Amino acid sequence: MNPRLAAVHVLQQVFEQGRNLPDALEAMHARIPDQKGRALTQALCYGVLRHGFSLDAILRQLLKKPLKPKDGDLRCLLLLGLYQIIHMRVPDHAAVSETVKLVPALKKNWARAMVNGVLRNYLRQAGSLRELIANDPVSRCEHPRWLLDKLRQDWPRDWQAIAAASNRPAPMTLRVNRRRASRADYRQRLEAAGIEAEPCRHAPDGLRLKQAVAVERLPGFDEGLVSVQDEAAQLAAPQLAPAAGERILDACAAPGGKTAHLLEIQPRLKLDALETDPERLARLRDNLQRLDLDARPIHGDAARPADWWDGQPYDRILLDAPCSATGVIRRHPDIKFLRRETDIATLVEQQQQILQALWPLLAAGGILLYATCSVLRAENSEQIEYFLRQCEDARLETADAGWGRPVTAGRQILPGEEKMDGFFYACLRKA
Repeated sequence: MNPRLAAVHVLQQVFEQGRNLPDALEAMHARIPDQKGRALTQALCYGVLRHGFSLDAILRQLLKKPLKPKDGDLRCLLLLGLYQIIHMRVPDHAAVSETVKLVPALKKNWARAMVNGVLRNYLRQAGSLRELIANDPVSRCEHPRWLLDKLRQDWPRDWQAIAAASNRPAPMTLRVNRRRASRADYRQRLEAAGIEAEPCRHAPDGLRLKQAVAVERLPGFDEGLVSVQDEAAQLAAPQLAPAAGERILDACAAPGGKTAHLLEIQPRLKLDALETDPERLARLRDNLQRLDLDARPIHGDAARPADWWDGQPYDRILLDAPCSATGVIRRHPDIKFLRRETDIATLVEQQQQILQALWPLLAAGGILLYATCSVLRAENSEQIEYFLRQCEDARLETADAGWGRPVTAGRQILPGEEKMDGFFYACLRKA
């Protein structure tokens, strides 16, 4: 399939079916024969979703009348054409002609003149349309209004920086398997393969690549020497600091990055990796197998331990809770279109239920590390404050860390700070 046409179909699945971008891309890649074509499709989809609010605002100004719901494919095609003209190094005439060429593939020949006219009108009106975007915060910040309002409320001094960082592509960061190689040695292997990297400041096993590469190019990836994981996510295992022989629960564990890191730090653990989604649990098993690590995968719901818990308390629990993922929009720009304001209250309630359900499983003196990739206080510091009021035997441990910033309960990393994803951590000890 033509990579641009594939991008149209992927975007339509995201916008109309609510399908997440990685799944839609993975399904479409089988229909694109070469790696270069798949890379183009991916770049186009990520680009349109990063700039989707401004592109949509421009398109509304250019259309003489709104498109019908059945013409969602044409909307995606026009967004794709505008993205190439505005944000890619594609000559204007080529962007227009390549976009118009795709109309027959959508079986809508009647729209050829309309698509051509819309894109050429943009070229004539570009200056005034850019001014329109600059005056609209939704278009300028490329975020839905409800999310901008929440960011402004929670982070009055930082909300614009959060939005700007969330619109920039994230770096590719690696976690070296310390059981197999040192970070310095693996960095040398990368350099020998022509891949530049710098050590992460806060994650002792982390290397940040100067430029992203396909995982197939990473030396020893298939043999388990290295994994892809953002530096912020790599902070979880060291904070939990497991000791040999301890019984650990990684709740909501898939796809298994933090599970694997715990075992790389301390292989002599009795580690249960819990996941409610069977497909994600299969991915966790695959990752553990690639890294040659031993954990016990469990299919179960963290909010219902009676269905899977054997009654033996855990020394430490890692709860990477379901959340809005508003801290990782730079990696998943589809979140801006898939997440709804009403989702937040539902997620907060789910987080409360899981915290309350897992706390009795923790041994006296044990540690529960609560983590999210969210930047919203309702899911983070306010969630922990509420839990501390409910549980008299829970104590907040103050993290002695050089990363992120202290909040009322826990520490928050905002997107882009020291090149990291947005993450929240709070460490709770049971009295």
